[in-house]
Amino acid sequence: MVAALTRIFGVHNLALAEDVVQEAFCRALEVWKFRGVPENPSAWLMATAKNRALDVLRRERTARTFAPELGRLLDSEWTLVPTIEELFSPKAIEDDLLRMMFSCCHARLAEEAQVALILNILCGFSVNEIASAFLNTHAAVERRITRAKKGLAASKKLFDVTVPADFSARLPAVHRALYLLFNEGYHGASAESAVRHELCREAMRLMAILLKHPLGKTPATYALAALMCLHAARVPGRMDAAGNLSSLYDQDRSQWDQKLLAEGLELMELSATGPKFTEYHIEAAIAAAHACARRMEETDWKTIVSLYDTLMTINPTPIVALNRAIAVAQLDGPEVGLREISAITDRDRLASYPFYPATMGELELRRGQRVIAREHFRAALALARNKPERQFFQLRISACERK
Repeated sequence: MVAALTRIFGVHNLALAEDVVQEAFCRALEVWKFRGVPENPSAWLMATAKNRALDVLRRERTARTFAPELGRLLDSEWTLVPTIEELFSPKAIEDDLLRMMFSCCHARLAEEAQVALILNILCGFSVNEIASAFLNTHAAVERRITRAKKGLAASKKLFDVTVPADFSARLPAVHRALYLLFNEGYHGASAESAVRHELCREAMRLMAILLKHPLGKTPATYALAALMCLHAARVPGRMDAAGNLSSLYDQDRSQWDQKLLAEGLELMELSATGPKFTEYHIEAAIAAAHACARRMEETDWKTIVSLYDTLMTINPTPIVALNRAIAVAQLDGPEVGLREISAITDRDRLASYPFYPATMGELELRRGQRVIAREHFRAALALARNKPERQFFQLRISACERK
């Protein structure tokens, strides 16, 4: 809705587009309370936003300038309604989403600001969710988004997705935003659920739109799409029948989505072209190594550790280092894994991440150090972000207390 309305009002009227979207949602809260939720809520919201856009254009077109590229189409009542109808068609909205994604990635903005804009404007991320994704503070992210929106509003028009050079320059930031969107759904910091299926689906939907564009079909795009498919395929196994989180070691692999696994492996094949080798290629290869193991015991940990070694040279973050240490522990034993964790630089950035102490608890438990393990799991429980995580850590504490 924001993308479609910004196409109509112009990027300099971004705040107006967001206001109209808010009004559509407020109207839904009022109407649905009495009439019930419509059969197609999305279509209802789109129609409400479209009608509100027409009202704004009719009321303010003599006092305010709108999208310059639409010109007189918005000035004449004869062309106004047909133009708005066309701009709210499914194909036009797809184009607007792509155009807005790339508009958010203006060269004047730092990459983290570009990504924050996409997550906030197009994906509906709250400031807290973006702060969690960036391992940053609420205040810092709020300032970044405010400055970025002012910079975007200062642009004269939305990005032209037909220019190859500009498209290629902005593509990495778009990749990063979609990667973070999927990650927030797959294992993010939501207080409601350990897995937010709607965010995973949204990231995959936007990836599909990107892959439809001739300039978007790059090896990195295919690799990121592969990574999403391979992770999404494992979602059905992440929760057991009782609704509890299942670790990778305990998952029923027969529940994994075989169609998505096959699609992910096919996308990996398509990514293996060209000279560029990205972090998405490596992460997809790690996900594929897990997906191809029919049982936990068949996992090729040596290859996975090697892939993490390569990933650390490209993207040496504390999270990557922690995941590498877990793989090392599987290959060489819990003592070695614990040493690798203690060697992680910037470990303070993991202070609020519950699976940091949980990993140490798991490795201590495997060493037979139940008391130490229990304390680590208690620390993880204190950091748990939702009910499934709290239940999972409580079960691990109980495992430590059993003789």
